[in-house]
Amino acid sequence: MDVDLIFKIAAIGILVAVLNQVLIRAGRDEQAMMTTLAGLVVVLMMVVQEIAALFDLVKNLFQL
Repeated sequence: MDVDLIFKIAAIGILVAVLNQVLIRAGRDEQAMMTTLAGLVVVLMMVVQEIAALFDLVKNLFQL
């Protein structure tokens, strides 16, 4: 696992948290929720790609 992936996920989390707080303070709760969900989807897609790469590695390792 690459350390850059952890930093990317942390950066997305910080950015989403700041945007969430700004939008909540502005009274835009729905947009804050959508921003949080969008950040979650982005991070999940990154993690799914890494898991797919791991499965490919295991598949090639055991020649399946």
